[in-house]
Amino acid sequence: MSDIQLRQFVIDELEFEPSIDATNIGVAADDGIVTLTGHVRSYAEKIAALQAVRRVKGVRAVAQEIEVRYPGEHKTADEEIAKRVLNVLKWHAMIPHEDVKVTVEKGWVNLSGTVDWHYQKKAVEDAIKKLLGVIGVTNSISVKASVQTADIKKKIEAALARSAQVEANAIRINVSNDNRVSLEGVVDSWEDHDVVENAAWSVPGVQWVDDRLTVSS
Repeated sequence: MSDIQLRQFVIDELEFEPSIDATNIGVAADDGIVTLTGHVRSYAEKIAALQAVRRVKGVRAVAQEIEVRYPGEHKTADEEIAKRVLNVLKWHAMIPHEDVKVTVEKGWVNLSGTVDWHYQKKAVEDAIKKLLGVIGVTNSISVKASVQTADIKKKIEAALARSAQVEANAIRINVSNDNRVSLEGVVDSWEDHDVVENAAWSVPGVQWVDDRLTVSS
């Protein structure tokens, strides 16, 4: 597929996605690498644009350079954003909100603290990315280490072996002493990529996943 074709497919997908106003989004494609520029109306829309691009066949990587600009230059005070974040976390059944620390600077939310599972870390970010005033999120929440390094690798390998979607032998897994997982290899699609990444994150004790997977063109 040529870069011209890929660029048009990405533009079509962005225009097709109802949660995105693609009017102010620029698209460039170079050897399967898609670069998004311009601006959108919310952080949630920025994330939706990234997800839409990853659905397009032939996209090998995405460079996300979109800015968040709320309509009418509307800006929400950091104190108000922080209150909204804490309120949302308090009423979320999956999140141990007392273990999460929140700071906000110029609309950018920084998360820290410690939780038991990665799904809780992800749930925190998912809960706040749609809040009015948020322009970005840095999720530095740690996951408690509860298993040994060797056990983490075995659990990930077992999860991939159970998957009918992924060729487990094509994936190389390395786990450092501080329970950081490195994934290497080639997968057939972004969907397969997400299956592998989710398998790594689903193991208790994983602190970080270094995603070096390549999506075949």
